[in-house]
Amino acid sequence: MTATGNILIIDDDPDVLTAAQLLLKRHYGQVTTVDDPTLIPAQLQQQQWDVVLLDMNFSIGANSGAEGLHWLGQILQQQPQAQVVLMTAYGSVDTAVRAFKQGAADFVLKPWENDRLLTTVGAAYRLRQSRAEVQHLKSRERELQPVASAASSLIGESQTMRDIHTAISRVAPTTANVLILGENGTGKEVVAREIHRLSKRADEVFISVDLGSVAESLFESELFGHKKGAFTGAATDRIGRLQAASGGTLFLDEIGNLPLHLQGKLLSVLEQRQVLPVGSNVPVNIDVRLLCATNMPLRKMIRDGSFREDLLYRINTVEVTLPPLRERNGDLALLLDHFIDHYARRHNLPKRKVNSRLLEQLGNYRWPGNVRELRHAIERAMIMGQDEYLQASEILLAATAMTDPADNAVASGHAELNLDKLEQGAIENALRKHAGNISHAARELGLTRTSLYRRMEKYGL
Repeated sequence: MTATGNILIIDDDPDVLTAAQLLLKRHYGQVTTVDDPTLIPAQLQQQQWDVVLLDMNFSIGANSGAEGLHWLGQILQQQPQAQVVLMTAYGSVDTAVRAFKQGAADFVLKPWENDRLLTTVGAAYRLRQSRAEVQHLKSRERELQPVASAASSLIGESQTMRDIHTAISRVAPTTANVLILGENGTGKEVVAREIHRLSKRADEVFISVDLGSVAESLFESELFGHKKGAFTGAATDRIGRLQAASGGTLFLDEIGNLPLHLQGKLLSVLEQRQVLPVGSNVPVNIDVRLLCATNMPLRKMIRDGSFREDLLYRINTVEVTLPPLRERNGDLALLLDHFIDHYARRHNLPKRKVNSRLLEQLGNYRWPGNVRELRHAIERAMIMGQDEYLQASEILLAATAMTDPADNAVASGHAELNLDKLEQGAIENALRKHAGNISHAARELGLTRTSLYRRMEKYGL
């Protein structure tokens, strides 16, 4: 354990204070002792405590534990995140039950065994860290949600989009797992966030994991967590994304990129509703609402043997398929107005207008990058253009600059039909766009890092 963590020890026996401080100061950053419980309020005002070791009896002859329960309430009222471990020489089941009901983390009998005390305090400290991390994620999610919603709201009044809104409104209040399908850029994460927002878990955390960017060697650590020393670089205990999302919603993006041998491990966790952190033999219960997304043909992958059929059944109680933007021309005007308004406010720019000729020109473009491509193109056009009216050349120039050469060729009707050349061109463009970042390029191409490396070797890139 690293030298972090603030521990407060409260006992009227100086020998107990000395023994506990000498034992714990080798493992924690700050260990403070107090021999008078009336000093507790001052300590709570001066410092945030991770773990508090609290004696249950202070008056001479007292053995009921009433004093300890009183101060337990005072501590948790002022610092509800603190983990309080009660100490007493008079143990009873009734007292322990009362203590746990009032929020105590654990109970230690005096005199203690050193290993037992270290284990108890260590478990309380890790629980404090885990809860702090989850609270941080919840706070960050609440801060980011309005920003994400403003730029990527689920806009559309076409019949297809009305059907999707209906499906979301029906499935969101349930606990059903949802599989969201669609091309890159169609708004799969936007749908996932909308399902979470309308669910009974809306006040809990929403955690998104891009499986396409998680290295195979780190998959278990990232999703299941790990214990200190489980592998090189595991300097501290860490909870995984599944445990951090417990009580809330977990969104697994690009699940089609998950290698076959890891699909079985994920399936086992989902069926047992438990994770086993790397390096631990103690499973941890989880309670997550699972949403998944992919742009890959999972049923074809099942026939090819690259995706498990039982995993598909587990993740798609309900399936939602998003249409590409080229099939949503009726929504183009709404999307344009939404993004123009958003980026005008975001960049403090005057709102620009759209005429019918522009809508016709944009409607004839294929939008291979879908809504995401349109959003980025509108942002660039808003920043770089100066006329009162948006020009098709501004938007399409920005759009095609971000699109693979193969898509541009198809959009213009002059496609190079050699598949190897199309694939090589797409890879080269993705690598240029992301300045050689393999993870980002692989994600853009809908490939795993390993698959991208194989194709780069094939084309000598």
